Amino acid sequence: MSNLSDPIADFLTRLRNASRAHRTDVSAPYSRIKEEIARILKREGYISEFEVDTQSKPAQIKVTMKFVNRTPALSGLKRVSKPGLRKYVGSTEIPRVLGGLGVSILSTSRGIITGREARKERLGGELLAVVW
Repeated sequence: MSNLSDPIADFLTRLRNASRAHRTDVSAPYSRIKEEIARILKREGYISEFEVDTQSKPAQIKVTMKFVNRTPALSGLKRVSKPGLRKYVGSTEIPRVLGGLGVSILSTSRGIITGREARKERLGGELLAVVW
């Protein structure tokens, strides 16, 4: 097993590649942050389902991609804050992705939440990724 310097970027890249290749399933090593990101993506309608497989060692998170008329629901995602250059935003600086059609994902003091929820609760934090 290789040592990744940015496992969140690896997870997002796996999702992006699966979406572009029209793959229905993708799996990645499990972490709680990846589970929370997958929960947000499912709630916002970008993926169909996800499940955590703790039987395998190491534990895996398996994501089922969502397609609408053979078009992937997840058309793009970008990792914003990286280990070498963190990006922190205040509640008034949270970007609107594609004029509100996309979602920004933040890590706040109340956990991993969307930009819309952070604006409503007037919370800032680390801008992890943007999804559209």
